[in-house]
Amino acid sequence: MHPDPPTFDEVYAAHYADLTVQLYAYFGDRQEAQDVVQEAFCRALARWRKVSRYDDPVAWIRRVAWNLAVSRWRRARTALGFLHRQSPVELHADGPSPDRVALVAALAELPDNHRRALVLHYLADMPIAEVADREGVAEGTVKSWLHRGRAALAARLNLPEHTGGPR
Repeated sequence: MHPDPPTFDEVYAAHYADLTVQLYAYFGDRQEAQDVVQEAFCRALARWRKVSRYDDPVAWIRRVAWNLAVSRWRRARTALGFLHRQSPVELHADGPSPDRVALVAALAELPDNHRRALVLHYLADMPIAEVADREGVAEGTVKSWLHRGRAALAARLNLPEHTGGPR
């Protein structure tokens, strides 16, 4: 008479820790060891009817865990090899120029409507009519904001004031 096969819970409770220690010795990383042992037990659970009838279900789970560990190790080795073959390229972005820092600081000191008009017209390339529509004001108001904003920027940046109108 065949004894009843062990339940999944019994096998898990009896062997999870031992398998984790074995894989920890291989990986040197407890989290990785726990992950592969958990994955092996998940795969065993999905096939428990068949696996539980093996002469040694734990041997099947151990083999799956080891196979997973080896696969992870190979993937990691391949990835590291790829990274080592890459030429080291240091991405470097120059910081803002002193002129840009001064411009941003000067813009921050302007009234909001003047600053928005200057940014939208000169940096976002919006025509005066579009800025006026967006801000809900007359075109003449935008022209006034632009004139006052340019004058204030010229004074703050010690630039000669340009007498011409908006471009």
